[in-house]
Amino acid sequence: MDATEFRKRGKEMVDYIADYMEKIDKRQVFPDVEPGYLRPLIPDCAPQDPESFEDVFKDIEKIIMPGVTHWHSPYFFAYFPAASSFPSLLADMLCGGIGCVGFSWGSASEATLMSLLAARMKTIRRVQSEKPELTEADIMGRLVAYASDQAHSSVERAALIGGVKIKSVPSDDTFSVCGSSLKKVLDEDKSSGLIPFFFCATLGTTPCCSFDKLLELGPICNKENVWMHIDAAYAGSAFICPEFRHLLNGVEFADSFNFNPHKWLLVNFDCSAMWVKKRSDLTGAFKLEPLYLQHHHQESGLVTDYRHWQIPLGRRFRSLKLWFVLRMYGVTGLQEHIRKHISLSHQFEHLVLQDERFEICAEVVLGLICFRLKGSNELNKALLKSINDAKKIHLVPCHLREKFVLRFAICSRTVESTHIKFAWQHISQLATDLLRTWEQNHH
Repeated sequence: MDATEFRKRGKEMVDYIADYMEKIDKRQVFPDVEPGYLRPLIPDCAPQDPESFEDVFKDIEKIIMPGVTHWHSPYFFAYFPAASSFPSLLADMLCGGIGCVGFSWGSASEATLMSLLAARMKTIRRVQSEKPELTEADIMGRLVAYASDQAHSSVERAALIGGVKIKSVPSDDTFSVCGSSLKKVLDEDKSSGLIPFFFCATLGTTPCCSFDKLLELGPICNKENVWMHIDAAYAGSAFICPEFRHLLNGVEFADSFNFNPHKWLLVNFDCSAMWVKKRSDLTGAFKLEPLYLQHHHQESGLVTDYRHWQIPLGRRFRSLKLWFVLRMYGVTGLQEHIRKHISLSHQFEHLVLQDERFEICAEVVLGLICFRLKGSNELNKALLKSINDAKKIHLVPCHLREKFVLRFAICSRTVESTHIKFAWQHISQLATDLLRTWEQNHH
């Protein structure tokens, strides 16, 4: 493909993507195909001779699309939003065109891992300066990290990769961790000779979007030499609105903070932003300077070399996407987007509350509603199965204590009130059908 054909095909691809986005609501949100459906549709090996772009292009609908879950469909209410916008897609194209290997951040999971590894190194050095007789291995065996029992599984994974113990701190009846429960665990562990070194606080947990109590937790972590990392992967985007800033109170105690613009700030995947209070804590843990990567700005302090802030050496030029989106939406446009989603979530909450067969299981603060039928977990598993089998909308569940709960997340940039009403009528009708047969079969 030469530049002339690239111009032509590029325009066709933009049209295809625009059509896809405009008509996404006509596609079934979740695919009908089974794993393995691709095998008979594609040859066993790559073609010996080049094929035409037309041949490749027509296979998009025939082969690729049948297996796609449409995350940007207004009928997708699973997980959390996966952001997308036209400015971001254009910037992504430019990013691919420039094709440089940039040096900046990964995902929220990687941010947690990075902060844990930095905290580990900082603590080992501190303890060795106090007790020079201890080896690094002696200290490593006694280190403990902590997170809420509601924290994302990636926190546990970070501890696993970091080779340290991790303990979960019980959350309260609002699914938040408060100061007293953290202090209790820290005191117990210190008296057993362990060394607490890291706590991951969550703002907007994955199961139910609860918020750990930073104002209580922060001072404890600071006093006990425990690194406090804040994971605000989903909720962080909402802090662009002044009315949600109070959820961030206590951030001043944190050693590191992360949120994902690729969840809720209209920047397509991937784009995750991390701040660290003291950069030398991170760079000190990961700095290696082979001669071929040294450059003359190194000592001036004018250039921040982010390859010391992360695990991979290189990344794509993703800040372009954020820059395009911030400029073309403006703060007000992004605030409108967040506020619209939150008002839709309260609309759905209101519909659930009007139906006495259902209950809301956690406070609705942002764009997530946790709800269930009053009744057994089996009943709710059956309801979720009938919702996802019908494939009109897509939901995923969570466990809140012993309850099996349905999560309804406002996800798509194009979701409107009509989609919310449709989703609720659909869920409500399936519940009616289910309860009818359930009562016959369970009496």
